[in-house]
Amino acid sequence: MNRLALGTVQFGLPYGIANTAGQVKRVTASAIIKRAYDAGFDTLDTAIAYGDSEQCLGEIGVDNWRVVTKLPEVPIDCANILHWVEEQIQGSLRRLRLKSLAGLLLHRPGQLLEERGDDLWIALHQLKCDGIVEKVGFSIYAPEELDTLWDSFSPDLVQVPYNIFDRRLETTGWLDRLYNSAVEVHVRSIFLQGLLLIDESIRSAKFNRWKEVWNKWEEWLRYKDLNPLLACLSYALSEQRIDRIVVGVESVEQINELIVLKDCPYTGSFPDFKVNDLDLLNPSRWPK
Repeated sequence: MNRLALGTVQFGLPYGIANTAGQVKRVTASAIIKRAYDAGFDTLDTAIAYGDSEQCLGEIGVDNWRVVTKLPEVPIDCANILHWVEEQIQGSLRRLRLKSLAGLLLHRPGQLLEERGDDLWIALHQLKCDGIVEKVGFSIYAPEELDTLWDSFSPDLVQVPYNIFDRRLETTGWLDRLYNSAVEVHVRSIFLQGLLLIDESIRSAKFNRWKEVWNKWEEWLRYKDLNPLLACLSYALSEQRIDRIVVGVESVEQINELIVLKDCPYTGSFPDFKVNDLDLLNPSRWPK
């Protein structure tokens, strides 16, 4: 089974610190989708908030894919949550030209803990009962978010950041708990939005406060004669409790490189590159 899933935010927005090409053009997106499918990819990750990503996928045609999308934050003035959720998902299905979704995630699951959280959860499960959505769950920024959600809301699917620097999914014990509860686990940001792939000669000086971390990382890559793409991909693939690894690309050349590397990963041991500083792990907190 191919555990890589194709992230499509770049199809709708110019995304990622290492992105030099901007938003992916339709013809390129179509070629990427075809190449990924031919290589055994079966899952696409998108979101209503990803610009016109859903529209792009619908125009390309994704009937043969498992598509996971994400619901944005419910507006404060929303009078009828069930109606709003149904309206949002019907819009997604129209744009995607699909009759159902493999997964629907909340982009801000913390809303479940607010006054009308139960109504939101009921709305998601109504879609599941109606056969419109196969699995419902959360897209989270930190596994600790599950600490307050878990007892009241049981997800079928969780998506969370995870990479060779960001090991919170393991160290908090949540990877074990999710695996033992048969929750499907998708990880994203395995390249830390591309930051882990940028050569030290062109990496922005605003990241110099983590110089010690970079020195250790680059020294190990040189010692092992590894390129960072292979190292990051291999680290994620080495964790068998993860069901899907979401990767985003901007070109056919990039998807081809991932396809080649996934079949010949680095199988040696990895040093402890664990970083606890959220100012580095969370791109929204990166220095401006």
